[in-house]
This record gives sequence, structure tokens and C-alpha cells, in this order.
Amino acid sequence: MSYKSALKAEQELYELKSRAAEYYRANRVPHTLEELLNQLFAEKPSDIYGYMANYFSRLAHTPVISSIAGREVYDSRGEAALQVDVYCMVRNEEKLVCSAVNTGLDEHRAESGDAVADDNHQQASVATALEWIREQLSSMLCGFNPAHQTQLDKVVSDFLMARYLEEQDAHNSNIKSEEEEKKIERAPEATPPPQPAQNKDKKGEKGKKRNSVEKLIPPLDPPPPVLPGAVVAAAVSLAAAKSAASLTAVPLYRHIITLRDPQALSAVFMPIPLLTVLSCGKASAGKLNLLEELILLPTRTYSAREIVVMGCELQREIKRISTSTTTSKTGPAVLGVSEGGALQLSLERSEQALDLLMEACVNLKLPMGTELRLAINCAAHKLMDYAKGKYEVMAGTLKSPDELVDMYVGLVSKYPSIAALINPFRKEDEEQWLKLSSLIGHSCCLVADAAYSPGPCWRDAKPLPQGVTWVTLRHGSEMTLTDLLHTVSQRAGTDGETILAVSSEEIGDDSMVDVAVGVGVTFIKLGGLSGGSRMNKYNRLQSIELELQEQGILAGMRQMKLPWEQEEVELNPEEAN
Repeated sequence: MSYKSALKAEQELYELKSRAAEYYRANRVPHTLEELLNQLFAEKPSDIYGYMANYFSRLAHTPVISSIAGREVYDSRGEAALQVDVYCMVRNEEKLVCSAVNTGLDEHRAESGDAVADDNHQQASVATALEWIREQLSSMLCGFNPAHQTQLDKVVSDFLMARYLEEQDAHNSNIKSEEEEKKIERAPEATPPPQPAQNKDKKGEKGKKRNSVEKLIPPLDPPPPVLPGAVVAAAVSLAAAKSAASLTAVPLYRHIITLRDPQALSAVFMPIPLLTVLSCGKASAGKLNLLEELILLPTRTYSAREIVVMGCELQREIKRISTSTTTSKTGPAVLGVSEGGALQLSLERSEQALDLLMEACVNLKLPMGTELRLAINCAAHKLMDYAKGKYEVMAGTLKSPDELVDMYVGLVSKYPSIAALINPFRKEDEEQWLKLSSLIGHSCCLVADAAYSPGPCWRDAKPLPQGVTWVTLRHGSEMTLTDLLHTVSQRAGTDGETILAVSSEEIGDDSMVDVAVGVGVTFIKLGGLSGGSRMNKYNRLQSIELELQEQGILAGMRQMKLPWEQEEVELNPEEAN
């Protein structure tokens, strides 16, 4: 090598070193290394490189979303569900951080509609969601910090609103086109010949007879509009929350509490589990349709484990009584397991199921009627025979809405342990909700499913009937986590309680238990004690409770507002103070 070439190479090396030194100084690398080495020497850890890895990981950039991906999976019914995977750039590497699954299936829609049509809608909805994720949402959310839940959820909600407005415009255009085609094709109508007065009267009488059944009950409200692909909102929102919790190495419930109110972490309340022990609804083998679920409702502070133990013992005792022909007051019953994981019995009358449950409680010395009460999910919307305008409470036994009021009053009077009736009527039977509340509202709560309305253009959510005391929420397909937090906080300012009902479609994900603890609902409804996925949820509830207890921040179960207790306070205001 010539002298000039060597000099040039040396000059280039010097410039390279200078640029490197400037780069390191600009990024405080020498200062950081000096600080690390000083700490390392002072603490002398056994795992030197593990210590250094932890030190540098704290200095790394905040992970951000690099992409999201969707996959079609299946729930326990074999129906399509949406899985969303969140990928983040973590220390210069793209990593799969977390996933979330949402079925997007509206249980009431599935119960009341054509099963094949619902399956097709679900399949199409998941396919649309996958297309949106692949073509638009993944790039829209790229660069987002998953911990910024409110901003991320707004992007998803705005995207969904835009798709809904497009859908409405297309729908309105189709209607307009069809009307114009009909006007063109419509021929002039001939004037009908005059009819004798007698015939008109007869036709009027037939019309009155035909309409007499329809006047017995209010018509069914039209179902809210369902946007295909809306399932993407709940799935993406929950996947982002799980990713944020995972990246900060905190449990999901703790991350959600921080979103709601960071000060609430000093004393965390647990939701009260509503455990279903019996099912004698329309799907059961017997004639009885009315008691879709018999649910344990603790009215004093029990631990989650104590409630699960009581439920297990109660189920075993019910099985023993039901299979015994000599000791049972109700006679033998056919045993099975409902879709919701509860014991399913073949019974003829409501009293049989309630007597059986009371007998089991007496045998086990459970404090039914004092520290333990019952909630009954009537699921009346499944029982309406619209042709006859009545509820089919038992096979072949029909009751008008007013007759059903009398039936409920009789049951609550005979079994004072009943503290709540869930969906005792269709929401359209507003007069009966109010009437029943005036008759038993002092001792029994009436519970209805709350419709979620994310915006004025999205859907017109009909207000709950008067007389409703508590409400049930579901993490629906179009509901983001921010929407759920907002809805629960709005309910917290009322006198009623909020139940978070977890879907009966098992998807092997216990995240909704963390969500229930995080958002601060009073109750969580998980179903019965059967099925691995469902038991995982109960186990997760116990695990969270134990974790909070070990940390010294468990505030116990949330205190519910019971009508009879409020009545006692009003009667004895001095003692209450």
C-alpha cells in the first residue's frame, strides 16, 4: 500500500471514530455505561448479564403496535369467532404480544332468530372484520402505544361509525331505487266494485277478530341494526388492553383499574359471582320452561372460593336428591348439563325446582333466606307465543303478561328467598314491568339487559322499562373497553347495580374476569360449575382475590343495594346515621 493510500485510510478511520464518538455522546452511551458499571460493581449481582439486560430494558423505547392480524377461530358451539393478534416493536424486534377472541354473537338474537341465518351472519361478520383488519385497521393502528386505550378505541369506533354510515347510505339508495322501479312498473289500479253493506260488516268483524290477538300484547320492537364486521371493535380493544398489561408486566385487571381510576388501586373490590346451580328452561327435557336459571345470590361478603364450594356442594346434594326415589319430595328427575354449565332437570312446575333447591339447602345447612338468596333468570323473551299473545311458561300452559305478573307475585310470596327476577317479561311489556315492581319491588329486584348505544347515529337504544332495578351488561361486539368503562361509571351514579354477563360460548379466554374486576361491576355472571373453560374463569376469580389479599389491598366483595335494606334505612334514619 502506498503512503498516500495509508494516510487516506487512516484519515477515514479517524473520521469514522469521531462520528461514532459523537453518536455515542449524543445518546449518552458513555454516561449510561459508566453508571451501569458503577451500580454493577456496588451490587455485585450473581447474574451479571441478567442484571445488565434488565438495566438496558428499562432504557428501551416504549413498545408500539407494528401491526394487528385477524384469524377465524371457533367457539364451543362450532360457530365462527374473531381472534385478533397484536404485534409490537419491542427492543427493535417485532413480537406477538397478546391475542383476544370475541364471538360477536348476540345471545338474544341467536335465541329468537333462525339458527341457520344467525350462523351465516356470524360467518359473514367475521369475514368482513378480517378484511377490515387486513386492508385498513392494521395500518391505522400502526405506531400506537397500546397503553393509550382511549385514543386507540376512538380510532376503532370512528372507523366503525364510518362503515355504518356507508352501510346506511347504500341501504337507503337501494330502497329508493326499488321504489322508483315499482312506480315505473305499477299499472293504473282499477276501481274496485262496490260491496254490499252486509259484506263490509262481516269483513270488519273478521278484521276485528284477526286484530284482537295482536292487541293483547305490544308488538315486538324491531331488532337493532347489526353491522357486519362490528365484532372487530371488541376484539381489537381487548387485545390492545391485554397487550398493554403484558408489556408492563401487570395483571389485566390492574391495568384496567388504572384506566378507570388509579386511586382505586389502594382498595380493590371484587365482583360478586352469580353462580347458576339449576336450569329448567325451554331447552330442558321437562314441561317447565320458565326457570331458565336458578342462581345463587350472596347477600353478605363471601369469598369467591366460599361461593364456589357452596355451589359444588349444592350441585352434589341436588344430584343425590334427584336420583333418589325414596327421600325426594319432588320425585326422580332426568339429569343433564345446560349450555350454561348448570344442572338441567326435567320438571313439570316451578315449585318442584324451588322445593328441590330449598331441600338441598336445608340438608347442607346453607343460610338460604338470610345470607344467601336466589336470583331467577326467567328469559321470558324466549317464551312468547306471538300467535296467541301469551307466554308458554310450561308446555301447553300459556299465561298472558298480566297472568304472569300474578304468577311471579305468588312465587315471591311463597319463596321469600327470591331476591331478583332477571328478564321476567319482554321489554315491550312496559305496563307489566311497572305493575310487578309496585307489587314486589320492596323485596325483589327486577333485572333487565341494558342495550348499548355508542352514538346517536349508530342505533336508537330504547330506554329500560320503568321498574327495572338492576341491569345486565354484555361486552358486545361493537363495545370497546372505553365504552364499557363509561357505561359502568354512568351506572355507578344510580341506585341500581350492574351485572357483567360473560358469554356462554366458551372460547378458552378468562380475560373477562379481569375486565369485571377492572371496570368495577357489582356482579359477574359466569354460569354453572361445568366445563373446563368456565371453571378456568372461576379459578381466575379466586386467583385475583388471593393476589389482592396477599398484597393487602383486597376491600372485599362489593356491597349491593338491596330494596329491603334501603326501606329499613328510610324507616330508621337515626339508626342508619
